[in-house]
Amino acid sequence: MTRTDQLTEESEVLRSPGRWLALAVLVLAVLLVAVDATVLGLATPFLSEDLEPTGTQLLWIGDVYSFVIAGLLVSMGSLGDRIGRKKLLLTGATAFGAVSVLNAYATSPEMMIVARALLGVAGATLMPSTLALIRNLFHDPRERSLAIGIWGAMASAGAAVGPVVGGFLLEHFWWGSVFLINLPVMVVLVVVGAKFIPESKNPAPGPWDLPSVALSLIGMIGVVYAVKEAAAHGLRPDMAVAAVIGVTALTWFVRRQLRLDAPLLDMRLFHHRGFSGAVLADLLTILGLSGLVFFLSQFLQLVQGRPPLEAGLAELPAAIGAVTAGLIAGAVARRFSVRSVVSGGLAAVGLALAVLTLLDRSTGYPLLGASLLVVGVGAGFAFTVTADVILSSVPREQAGAASAVSETAYELGAALGIALLGSIVTGVYRDFVTPPGVPEATSAAAHESLGGAVEASGGLPDETAGALVTAAQDAFVEGLRIAAGVGAAVLLATAVAAWFLLRGQRLEEGTEHP
Repeated sequence: MTRTDQLTEESEVLRSPGRWLALAVLVLAVLLVAVDATVLGLATPFLSEDLEPTGTQLLWIGDVYSFVIAGLLVSMGSLGDRIGRKKLLLTGATAFGAVSVLNAYATSPEMMIVARALLGVAGATLMPSTLALIRNLFHDPRERSLAIGIWGAMASAGAAVGPVVGGFLLEHFWWGSVFLINLPVMVVLVVVGAKFIPESKNPAPGPWDLPSVALSLIGMIGVVYAVKEAAAHGLRPDMAVAAVIGVTALTWFVRRQLRLDAPLLDMRLFHHRGFSGAVLADLLTILGLSGLVFFLSQFLQLVQGRPPLEAGLAELPAAIGAVTAGLIAGAVARRFSVRSVVSGGLAAVGLALAVLTLLDRSTGYPLLGASLLVVGVGAGFAFTVTADVILSSVPREQAGAASAVSETAYELGAALGIALLGSIVTGVYRDFVTPPGVPEATSAAAHESLGGAVEASGGLPDETAGALVTAAQDAFVEGLRIAAGVGAAVLLATAVAAWFLLRGQRLEEGTEHP
């Protein structure tokens, strides 16, 4: 396709309702990723019983997807700018569906970890492409704010649909079925997207620098691995080596970008205070939230004894709040200010997490549901406005790279959050005192994970089994309370930082010319 043909096709879409049809297809990709992320947490207790992973393997299953996707997002965003965002999106969606089948039929913890890593490679092509295409489809800033709100709302809807559909499947089928729900969404995305999404790319992108790709991947994985392992096991020589390799690779990556005529990531983007502030806010917010998100399903099922479908429905208030807030966030930010909406949203999330430090095994649902609703509303406001700020801060031809930076912050925050807060939960949990009468082998299995404790208690006398499960549940909840407290502190500090970093930042008003 020539540049003239591309502009003609874009203009036809922009002059017609086609851009909204294209958006409807794009948000299917967001739904795909959001559903996959949420059903994993719901399936974790069943997966633990079947595959019998250790506590460390369980954390790897939870966060290797984020490690890989964080390492590849910048590279894939830049690749989309070069070869075409539509082409990359449809290729990635096809791969995502295929690898989901591998996840569904994993037969060992090691195979599951590899499958999740491959899913990260495919997932890295999806999110930057969707945001970049929105940037190039909507040139009216108010329309773009609404489109980004719909994009974010669909991510939240996926977070709601995932547990409910996943809960239904887990009550009627085996745990692998939750990954197969990706397939029909992928088919619709590819078939309809091929017709309705216009292609867009940087008209003069320069070559895709493979050494930069390798440095980005090595650097991200090295740093995140070191943080994760140090948080879980304390400082060891191999972690120091990983950290040094990671920091060295990222430093080399930055220096190389500053020298290249066509960099993988234009480092000058970070000179824009609004861009940098929004990216930092996203990273820290997800870091503070991710530990709660990862362990909440286990709390609802293994501590409070809810069946999977009920556990999924219990998480709905967060998604409802996020969808509602996301749709009106742009208008509210224009009515008041960017920094008041972002800081206010983050402060609300922090206070809701602080309330969750009061959790115990018998906490009633009204407190938990109200807290989740506040988390959803606050996050919906904050994430929608920061995404708008990030996209509005860059030229259209760099939309893929900018979107990738935004998503990298999200995924890196998720990986670090699961590593740090998840390790707090795991560390506190493993220190619980085994009740008298529990055999050593059973005790060892119980200390690996809460799912392992429930499973191991099956062969014990009723009184001993009850004591073991109660001790394990109390330890898990104590770890969850501490993680919620740390998350609250991170969110409140981020709210203060966002207030200063986003000073004077406004959402755009005037319409661009394509």
